[in-house]
Amino acid sequence: MSHSPPLVAAIVVSYNTAALLRDCLVSLRACTAPLRVVVVDNASRDGSPALVRREFPEVELLALEHNRGFAGGVAAGLAHLEGRTLDARAPDADGSFLAAPIPRFYLAIPYVLILNPDTVVHPGAIEHMVAFLEAHPRVGLVGPRLLNPDGTLQPAAFRFPTLLMTALDLFPPGEVMPGRLYGSWWHGRYPQERDDVPFPIDHPLGACMLTRAEVLATVGALDESYFMYNEEIEWCWRIRQAGWAIWQVPAARVTHVGGAATAQVRWPMLLALWQSRDRFAAMRGPTWRLAAHRAIVRAGMVRLTLRAWRAHLRGQIDRDELRARLLAYGQILRFSQPNPIAPRPCPQGGLEQA
Repeated sequence: MSHSPPLVAAIVVSYNTAALLRDCLVSLRACTAPLRVVVVDNASRDGSPALVRREFPEVELLALEHNRGFAGGVAAGLAHLEGRTLDARAPDADGSFLAAPIPRFYLAIPYVLILNPDTVVHPGAIEHMVAFLEAHPRVGLVGPRLLNPDGTLQPAAFRFPTLLMTALDLFPPGEVMPGRLYGSWWHGRYPQERDDVPFPIDHPLGACMLTRAEVLATVGALDESYFMYNEEIEWCWRIRQAGWAIWQVPAARVTHVGGAATAQVRWPMLLALWQSRDRFAAMRGPTWRLAAHRAIVRAGMVRLTLRAWRAHLRGQIDRDELRARLLAYGQILRFSQPNPIAPRPCPQGGLEQA
C-alpha cells in the first residue's frame, strides 16, 4: 500500500523584494510534495502583491496594510492557514504590535515551511526535510544546507549566542582577536557543515525552516516583539526547552541571497539587530550574563564610534554617513545601559527612538 506524502504549507514573508520573490515562487513549483503556498506581503511598495496575483494564481496572497515584521508576517500566514484572520489593527500608539501574547496555532496541515523571499529552493529540498521529520518524531524543526548565489556554502547552523560570540562580532577576528577563531565552534559554528550527514544544531538561519504543526500548537509561533532579527533564535530556544531536537539536513539545498529587505534600511536594521540581541539576552538570563552582554556591546559601540570618526577624517565616508553611523551607535549605547531606554519598531520597516 503506497503512502501519500503529507501536505506542506509554505509561508513566504515579503517586503519590497519583487524580483527575488518571483524566483522563489518559481522554484517552489518544482516541489513534488503537496504544497500550499501563502505569500504574506508586509505593505511592499514595489508591486509585489500585483506580481503574485498576475504570475502565480496558485499562490494565496495576504497583502497587509502595515509592516508587521517577519514574525508578525508569519503569524498572519499561520492564522490564514488556520482559517481565520489575524488581528488586522493598525500599530499600537507606540508604533508597535508588541502587546499581543505569543500565539499558538492548531493546524490540520502537518508541516509548515517558513521561507524568506530571497531564496531559491532546489528540487527535492522540501521532500528531503519532510522525510527527515517523518523518520524522526522527536525532531521538531529542520533547516536545509544554505548556499550563496555563487554556489559556495553559506553558514546556516549555529549555537545559541554566548558572550564570546558577542565579543567576536564586535571585535572581529583578524582585527582585534586571532583570526582562527572566526567561523569556529567558539564563534557559534558547526564544523559538521563541511560534511553531508544530518546533524543536531541549536538553531538554523531563519531563511528556511520546516517545522511541525504540533510544535506550533505546543510551543507557539515566533515572538512578534522581535520585529527583525533573532526571532528564529528565540523560537528555537523555546522549541529546545520544550524537549524537541533541531537538525540540519544537508541533502536539502536552498540558495539564499541574504539581506535583500534589510539592506534597504541599513543603519535602522543594525539598531534592530542589537535591540533583538539585547531582548534575547534579557529573556535568557541570568542577570550577570545580561550585564556582561551589555558591557561588551557598550565597548563595541565605542570602538565603532572611534572608527567612524577616523574614517570621516580620512575622507573615507562623508558627513551624512558619519551622522547615520553615530546615530545608530549612540542609540545602541543607550539601550545597552544598566537601565536602558529602548528604541521601538517602526511599522514602515525602520526604527524610531522612543
